[in-house]
Amino acid sequence: MTTAVTTSESSRRQFFGHCPELSRVNSLETELERARELSESELADAIESIGFECTRCGACCKAETCGSGEGDAHTATVFPDEIRAIQTRADYDWRDVARPMPYGLSDGSGETFEWALQTNSCGDCVFYEETDGAGGCTIYGDRPLVCQTYPFSVDLGGTSQPMGEAVDGEGMVRAHECEGLGRDISRTEAEDLAAALKERAISDLEEAIAVRDTYDPQETDGSIVVHDSEGPKRPDGSVID
Repeated sequence: MTTAVTTSESSRRQFFGHCPELSRVNSLETELERARELSESELADAIESIGFECTRCGACCKAETCGSGEGDAHTATVFPDEIRAIQTRADYDWRDVARPMPYGLSDGSGETFEWALQTNSCGDCVFYEETDGAGGCTIYGDRPLVCQTYPFSVDLGGTSQPMGEAVDGEGMVRAHECEGLGRDISRTEAEDLAAALKERAISDLEEAIAVRDTYDPQETDGSIVVHDSEGPKRPDGSVID
């Protein structure tokens, strides 16, 4: 029988496993300073060099195979402020927008860190729709930064390493698998992506620091606890006192 202590320690190891540098007190703060000093012009140069045009294939919004299992479901990190922005679009409930990040959970219980966009029965993002063979986002104006910047990420050389293998790179910019890579991109579009990429790098690190500083192990008692920058929460987004 798994005890609350074991669950907490497992969750702690899972969190620090994703962020191995957290044992070094200033690592995240140092990376945050580096992120704030990123040159948007240089990021745009890198994006132009790699090239990108969205083909609306929908691969970044869908599960690998419909209903194939949690491990293959679409998983995109969404932060509390992003969830609330989406909620205002159509008076969504928190659970309409987000679900607990599945990593670290077992049999529907345990502690996990951060939120993922909600998925449908196939494992696709619930905000993805397909019309005439082309994919689209129903919350496009409020889509999370991770969606705005895909397939690019910034590699700061430490804790903010992106999950998944990069297939191309230029300077600090990494490109992940996408059929739109290598296509011409305008300077304006590259600059817009660069600005979003810098904002994402900063937001990711600010969130990670806050999660680290507010982490308080909880007894799950067969339930799920999600730790984000605002403290421990229930799956419906309510804060655990």
